[in-house]
Amino acid sequence: MVEALERVGVLVVSYGSRGAAILDSLLRSDEYDVNAYVADRQRNPFNIRFSKEHVVIPSLDPVEISRFAARRREELDFAIVGPEKPIIAGLRDILEAEVGIPVICPTRKYAIEKSKVAQRRLFQEVAPEVNPRFKVFNPEDYGSLSDVKADLFKWLDELNDEVAVKPDAPAAGKGVGVWGDHFNTRSELYEHFMANFKEGPVIVEEKIEGEESSFQAFCDGKHLAPLPETRDYKRAFDGDRGPNTGGMGSYRDSGLHLPFMDEADWEKERSIVERIFRRLRGDGSNPEIRGVPFYVAFIHTGRGPMILENNSRPGDPEIMNILPLLRDDFVEVCFRMIEGSLTRVDVESKASVVTYKAPPSYGEYERFFPDKVRREEVGTPIILDEAEKLASRYGGRLRIYPGSMELRGDGKAYALRSRTVCTVGVGDDIQEARRVSLEGLKAIRGGALWHRTDIASEDHISRSIEHMRRLRRRG
Repeated sequence: MVEALERVGVLVVSYGSRGAAILDSLLRSDEYDVNAYVADRQRNPFNIRFSKEHVVIPSLDPVEISRFAARRREELDFAIVGPEKPIIAGLRDILEAEVGIPVICPTRKYAIEKSKVAQRRLFQEVAPEVNPRFKVFNPEDYGSLSDVKADLFKWLDELNDEVAVKPDAPAAGKGVGVWGDHFNTRSELYEHFMANFKEGPVIVEEKIEGEESSFQAFCDGKHLAPLPETRDYKRAFDGDRGPNTGGMGSYRDSGLHLPFMDEADWEKERSIVERIFRRLRGDGSNPEIRGVPFYVAFIHTGRGPMILENNSRPGDPEIMNILPLLRDDFVEVCFRMIEGSLTRVDVESKASVVTYKAPPSYGEYERFFPDKVRREEVGTPIILDEAEKLASRYGGRLRIYPGSMELRGDGKAYALRSRTVCTVGVGDDIQEARRVSLEGLKAIRGGALWHRTDIASEDHISRSIEHMRRLRRRG
């Protein structure tokens, strides 16, 4: 007689493919019978299909999510949160106070991505050697715009204009702008700066040349459990051209670090994040940083890794490189995070590649490549049937995660404005994983969707390796 699995109820707060990947990982549990209750930004077809109950809360407002959870209090054992907005807004604080269930994400106090200025000051205190030079421009410190401009231009003189301009708060003003990418003259830079400055403090820091990587770690408040390194592709188009987006894809190698890194680079990253973790943890334990408090964007230079920024949630797409490869039962990983007993996470020694498809409006694709848009397909339903059949034949080596899609009244799914759907390919090496991911993408029809064709390509990776060689020679 087969022993019945223990039933577990989980609230999943979802937006996009990351939420679908989290749900999928929970439902693959061999140790628990999972009932998932999903609070979603839209009617994601994957989440609707596989959850016990699904509710749409477009704003992801913590109070509304808490009301939904309160009605299911007796069925819920814990909650897990993917997107940053509700974390920054204090969802965990509200859920734990009002509903009484543990939540896997940092509290509002420790959602350190809510302030880029606070991040830089924290890094300066804990690991100044990995901080670029920076200056904070706070509207409260200036009596006139002429004073602001004079101070800014003096700082630009010091850095030879090679800077990144960042608003303190997420999604404020015009967002991050980089010299040589978003502006090429001081007047353009000043216009970008002022669009952010009207919203609040702005940080202007030196532009760093190097190769980017993403460090992620699960945390139980006592311990940090680092995950294998990933590399994402923020630029919209092939060859790292076009506007910055939320990430058009990502890859991981079969080991802990990326091809352009060595083990010493990875150990240096881990050591840096451990120092920041110990500073936030204090003596003993700090359950308020439970979850993925460190999703750190590093940039590798000739002098070693430096920090671009830190996020307080799992990466999208980077966490999708990891979740399908967990050897540990993900529900058990969550319980160990809650209990404070998660010392490590076991991940298969496989490579994975994530590739996104997006609608023509995303990343201004239709403006840059009007001739490539299949006009007859714009607004048509997204057909995943063939891709899902292919995934079934691959037996876990291909996963399909809908993102910015919604299921409508006609029973069909349609693309919204952001990244529509991603495929995760798994293989013994990066190129095998890439082939599987692209094969899955090719099987997805409709919506005039497009994708980058060079995610994790041999050519792109080779150029990263050669770039790092040049940087190390220069020191």
